[in-house]
Amino acid sequence: MHPPRLLRREMLLCFIPSFALCFAAASATLTGRDLAAALGRGGYVILMRHAQSPDTPPVTARSEAQNIKHERQLDETGRNTARTMGEAFQHLQIPVGEVLSSPTYRALETARLAHFPSPETFEELGDAGKSMSPARGNTRGDWLRSRVARLPKAGTNTVIITHYPNISEAFHGDAKDLSEGEALVYRPDGEGGATLIGRVKIEDWSKLGSTR
Repeated sequence: MHPPRLLRREMLLCFIPSFALCFAAASATLTGRDLAAALGRGGYVILMRHAQSPDTPPVTARSEAQNIKHERQLDETGRNTARTMGEAFQHLQIPVGEVLSSPTYRALETARLAHFPSPETFEELGDAGKSMSPARGNTRGDWLRSRVARLPKAGTNTVIITHYPNISEAFHGDAKDLSEGEALVYRPDGEGGATLIGRVKIEDWSKLGSTR
């Protein structure tokens, strides 16, 4: 007897490299107030692209003082949406525990302007100087899947800020058309897997409390 169609679909979504991980499609996608309420209780991993940034570093005269390596930095829209996102987290009482970030300036700037807790940086979340190039052997994807599968500290959510190639390597189907600043919300199951339960554009966090 063949397994039910839904079970077959989830079986196909399992990815098992050298460690056992299974990521299932969302059985019930949450939006609006339902998503805000769930995040308010904690227990989720918010995996996001950094906020909007031009494709090239700024000219010296426009480089921010803290941008000592003269990297790409957020533009005005990116800065404004990062701040607004942080304000929405506070208004909606979404608790943030650990923050993991790419070491790039634009990712750290996103966390700083959102007033998230001080992030811990990881090279595996960086762009390796090749913003749109996949890593050989999918090592960044493997590492990111393992971190998304970890349960957050009790009563909090974990925020991970990285780049599109990293997210695409780890969650190719989920990351389709993911815009700058957009987040994928996962629910780890505590057994090495996680389920996608929501997706939020950076400019839409402030709307969660007023929509269904």
